[in-house]
Amino acid sequence: MTLTTFALVRHGQTDWNAQRRLQGGTDIPLNDVGRGQARDAVSVLSGHEWDAVVSSPLSRAAETANLIAEGLGISVARHVPELTERSFGQAEGMQDGPELDALRIPGGFQGAETEDDAASRGLGALEALAEEFRGRRVLVVAHGTLLRVSLSRAIGRTLHSIDNAVLNLAHHHADEGWHLEYYNGERLAADVPA
Repeated sequence: MTLTTFALVRHGQTDWNAQRRLQGGTDIPLNDVGRGQARDAVSVLSGHEWDAVVSSPLSRAAETANLIAEGLGISVARHVPELTERSFGQAEGMQDGPELDALRIPGGFQGAETEDDAASRGLGALEALAEEFRGRRVLVVAHGTLLRVSLSRAIGRTLHSIDNAVLNLAHHHADEGWHLEYYNGERLAADVPA
């Protein structure tokens, strides 16, 4: 059985994360807390050899990937556009409240990428990486919503928010699909179906 192992890490904190604003495709940089979170992630990830590091091209993910890769003594292989965060359209930059509520429609926001489309795009990117790096270990730095909806589709179970710069460890087998071993830094019980 050939397993491809993925460390799936959400970027470190940004000012918009701290303010609870929707970021989506808006390119908001890491803040100092986020840089510290990225450096702290190295200790968890350093227990394994990683064959490749890839990230979303948005600066918050790219900088997180660079900081982690530097701490591991490797380099980022490339940026994958399909790993960009789900677009929230006009809702980007908004916080919860009446203005955001006015943009809500079933499944998201007016003018935004649907959750289903984001899941298809994100999971497609992960499966392409699984094929490219079959049997190897890949560290992917991306975004909370994209990782959440992609993993939810992959394992057939609804996941909730993904924390900044913590380990989500998943395994892909070409015939058996996906298995999630760690979620938000916690090992999942072996008898819990993923």
